[in-house]
Amino acid sequence: MSVYPFIAAEKVAERNVSKACALLEISRSAYSAWHTRVPSARELSDAELGEAIVTIHGASRRTYGAPRITAELRRRGTRVGKKRVARLMALRGLVGRARRRWKKTTIPDPTAQVVAVDRLGRSFAPGSCALDRVYVGDITYIRTHEGWLYLATALDLASRRVVGFAMADHMRASLVCEALAMAIQLRHPAAGLIFHSDRGSQYTSREFRALLETHGAAQSLSRPRQCWDNAVAESFFATLKEELVHRQALPTRAAARRAIFEFIEVFYNRRRLHSTLNYRTPVEYEEERRNLNRRKTQAA
Repeated sequence: MSVYPFIAAEKVAERNVSKACALLEISRSAYSAWHTRVPSARELSDAELGEAIVTIHGASRRTYGAPRITAELRRRGTRVGKKRVARLMALRGLVGRARRRWKKTTIPDPTAQVVAVDRLGRSFAPGSCALDRVYVGDITYIRTHEGWLYLATALDLASRRVVGFAMADHMRASLVCEALAMAIQLRHPAAGLIFHSDRGSQYTSREFRALLETHGAAQSLSRPRQCWDNAVAESFFATLKEELVHRQALPTRAAARRAIFEFIEVFYNRRRLHSTLNYRTPVEYEEERRNLNRRKTQAA
């Protein structure tokens, strides 16, 4: 990496350029020659691209790494490689957010009489089902200064969109029922919906199973001690924790509620690019699927 920009920064800051040159063992004439030369086309291109990278990184709440920034640049019509983006990010001290390993929240009820089986078999690809045919759910916890806040979600497996969620200071069955009820009210899924979750006591409760039955939905449960059977729901929580919860203090449950609502409805569903969806947002993916279905219907 060239040392000349650091010397130029000293000049801008009205410090002693001669001392900076001496410290870095660079002659004053060599610096002057560098300072007065005309930047190359590549350097000008890097500078322009670097500004775009900084803007995209900021708009992503400083969460995007090189792959997502590369995808966003391509969406904007800029043909660029991931290695170049990574290099320019490193020069500017920009980094993405990496996920941490999750911890289990729900606990199976050994006394529950459950006959539901795993209907998905880890078939999680977006193209494996239509919209509003399979929802996946789970519960996680968020620490606040007031105590724990618990979040239950329902995601559409096809689009990865969070279609229902509920928050409370408890983990009773009513929490997961509220999340599913929100999804049903907003999306109106047809009978035959599959709801997949782990074997937590909330999901095997009579209250939750009755709600599924009322709306003609079938239950699917992960196999015992197989956390990857519910990987999609777990993946969302890992993203939520790393890109929101672990980056700020949440003094009250009310503050946590507001932050989580905004993250889900404004950022995650509508702005965040998902690698599983070929770097589209859930809302974009759903619109594309609906448009494709309309064209097929018109052609039939």
